[in-house]
Amino acid sequence: MAENVVIGALKANSKSFNLSSKKIKHVPKSVSKLTNLSKLQLSNNWLTTLPVELQSLQHLTELNLGNNTLEEIPSVVGYLTSLRKLYLFGNQITSLPPAVLGGLPNLVILNLNHNCIQFLPSAIDRLVRLETLSVTDNRLEEIPVELCSLDTLVEINLTNNNLIRLPQQLYNLSRLSRLYLARNKLKVLPEGIVSWSSLTILDVAGNNLSMFPVNFQLMHLRKLHCEDNNFVPCEPIESVQEVEVLSLKEQAARLILVEDRDQFSVVHEALLCHPTLASTLGGWGLCGLCSLPFLTTWLECVHFINLHKDMQMRSHQTIPVRVLLCSYKCFNKSGHSFYGVGSVEREDH
Repeated sequence: MAENVVIGALKANSKSFNLSSKKIKHVPKSVSKLTNLSKLQLSNNWLTTLPVELQSLQHLTELNLGNNTLEEIPSVVGYLTSLRKLYLFGNQITSLPPAVLGGLPNLVILNLNHNCIQFLPSAIDRLVRLETLSVTDNRLEEIPVELCSLDTLVEINLTNNNLIRLPQQLYNLSRLSRLYLARNKLKVLPEGIVSWSSLTILDVAGNNLSMFPVNFQLMHLRKLHCEDNNFVPCEPIESVQEVEVLSLKEQAARLILVEDRDQFSVVHEALLCHPTLASTLGGWGLCGLCSLPFLTTWLECVHFINLHKDMQMRSHQTIPVRVLLCSYKCFNKSGHSFYGVGSVEREDH
């Protein structure tokens, strides 16, 4: 029956061909003769592979292989260089072959939902035009840093995986508009995500977050989903702490960091000649109260913001946002709404 459908498509010189829900186990090799195809629908079948002859479909821009029994992406897909949309949801795929990814320079949409993928290869960075990546309901435990180089990404959906962390470089994705991370195992979000100036939708529901990163309230979100997390409760208790004694290294570092702000200072010029020292000082932070820099020791605090009042969202929910203070001296000042969580000391560089 499938062969008869192919013959009809050949006579009509079709640009779209649909073999979905035909209960087929093999794609007829004759489909390769439909060289003008731009869209091929093969979903809801029992396919385990594709014939290599399909590499003749050099005008194909959309391929739907959803809801089949594929255990790997057929190698022939890597020869379909014009593909812009690839749907592989609902299979049994465990990994992405780098060779296949390398043959898809024009891919814009990649849907891998409902598979068994445990990791994304570093070769994901070969999808240089990718705008939408969806890998929901898989077994991902981490995201490769190479994904962060795909600055064309607009939407990432990683809902329902086993992610325990995200790469810090993720905030390099300046065009990212929608990020879905619900039902994972995240305890923190990367610092610096305020750089996501284009992000409008963030879904982190069902994780293990205790608070949001520093300056989170400066983001221009339209929607935030964050229910079912382990947020710090809004039950503040006033306290005054003894002022700590800073190490000589920390005091010296803070003096240097203050002087380094002036690009015409002697200290700034000297650091240019001492790259090792500059690297050591490169991980500095900024006090949320006095705005002075610190190097390795800080006080981790939290302040509670209202989504409607502080971020102009419809929701009136109150969420905790992380704040770093340089010392108990700042913490003990009156007039601020920061509450201590605990003191933290960074590992030395």
